[in-house]
Amino acid sequence: MMSQSENEITVKKISNLAYKYEQEFGGCSQAVLGAFKNVLGVISDDVFKSSSGLGGGVGLTGNTCGALLGGVMALSVYSGREYDEFDDKEGKRFKSFSLAKDLVVKFQREYGTVVCKEIQEKIMGRSYNIWIERDEFLAAGGHDDKCPSVCSNAAKWAMEILIANGLV
Repeated sequence: MMSQSENEITVKKISNLAYKYEQEFGGCSQAVLGAFKNVLGVISDDVFKSSSGLGGGVGLTGNTCGALLGGVMALSVYSGREYDEFDDKEGKRFKSFSLAKDLVVKFQREYGTVVCKEIQEKIMGRSYNIWIERDEFLAAGGHDDKCPSVCSNAAKWAMEILIANGLV
């Protein structure tokens, strides 16, 4: 277990790195998971890769926020069931459900929603169909500070949830 000051430093590192990754590379889910991978080393390359299609509200559709999904994946790495225990006799998946719900609640409190296009409306004044309005999305600061701030929050909140539950 880390000390309180180590926890605070780790939360800040993960939050800042998720912001930076989204700003530089895009891909909100991978920005969050990449921060966890860099700082804590617990995210495998396969888990990181598996989140590729989740950006922009899953496949750039504006549905469930990719940063939220990346955060849930990070939480589940610490609390989920293993393949060789698929039957989950110990009920490990319910711990993951609980942690994921905690993250959803934080998103709902901050943004009023977990839907990417609705979060865009809140932080950018409107939503964008990134498939056809990518230039407009970028011009509005989509990767400058808007989506990076959401990724930063998702990573911060996920790390805080892990700490509060004694999982790191």
